[in-house]
Amino acid sequence: MYKNNEENDEKDDSEEVVKEQQNQQIIDTGIVSTPNAKHLIHCLTIIGQIEGHYILPPQNKTTKYEHIIPALVAIEQDRDIEGLLIILNTVGGDVEAGLAIAELIAGMDKPTVSIVVGGGHSIGVPLAVSAKKSFIVPSATMTVHPVRMTGLVLGVPQTLSYFERMQDRITGFVTRNSGISAEKFRELMMKKDELVMDVGSVVDGENAVQIGLIDELGGLSEAISALYELIEQRQETVETHNESEVGLKQ
Repeated sequence: MYKNNEENDEKDDSEEVVKEQQNQQIIDTGIVSTPNAKHLIHCLTIIGQIEGHYILPPQNKTTKYEHIIPALVAIEQDRDIEGLLIILNTVGGDVEAGLAIAELIAGMDKPTVSIVVGGGHSIGVPLAVSAKKSFIVPSATMTVHPVRMTGLVLGVPQTLSYFERMQDRITGFVTRNSGISAEKFRELMMKKDELVMDVGSVVDGENAVQIGLIDELGGLSEAISALYELIEQRQETVETHNESEVGLKQ
């Protein structure tokens, strides 16, 4: 009887430790793993402004790319983690930092699913489409506009050429990782009668799916179900490959 009580106390203590570690992980990085689930998935939040080469003011809610990049490397290498769920609610931010994160997500072998809640604006668009499957909630919006730069800008042909090449990189990435054509994406980007202070377009959830920018309209449950499906498909592929290798050796 005493032994059972001791075992229960140890179990409660270990559960408390796990909860504390998860809470601290959320506070420190906005990242959490879910061990008590059908599949072990990792939840990565990209919120506020993407902070890149320059430190933003302390009152800004930011996602730091120096935190996200090593986290993605760790997730890809961790044998226990079966998939990655990316939750996006971002106003955009540093273009090169955002594109670097998007390229890393797109290059992952593990199943990845993204869901846009609130907004996936500016460089948030490539981040949203970087996953193997993308979702958007009906009330969310995505702003598509040309590359912008703050601070002193030299009005010379070389600057305009740099902007154009950067924009081509973003357009190429988005069209490679979604169902939207380059022509349609540029049309949204250069629209003149929608934004007050800029050219571009605001695309709502339903429209984003219709034009092929996002794969499906849905919420958290649909995104997790899709991630589980991708995980199970990957497991079946690995098992089939292993069985064929065993057959060849025999």
